Amino acid sequence: MDPQPRIHCPLCRWEPGADARWVCTPSEPGAGCGTCWNTFWTAGCCPGCGHFWARTQCHACKRSSPHEAWYHYPAGDGAAPRKEKSLEKAAG
Repeated sequence: MDPQPRIHCPLCRWEPGADARWVCTPSEPGAGCGTCWNTFWTAGCCPGCGHFWARTQCHACKRSSPHEAWYHYPAGDGAAPRKEKSLEKAAG
């Protein structure tokens, strides 16, 4: 079983709870359907319109960061190395 990442703002370390919600607004082209959801349940994809959000705004510090930067894996268990290993096994 893959280790689950800790999710927190890469700028201020605020951790969103299960009740945290974001709204799909027209701030990016192709977005703006108004759906309200927890962006980390869908890896940044709006369930209403399918728009993938490249950045996520923190509720605490109000700054936005790349969505991927919010995921923090335990030391030595980063997502990129794990994917590379599985690709090497498939190719070999």
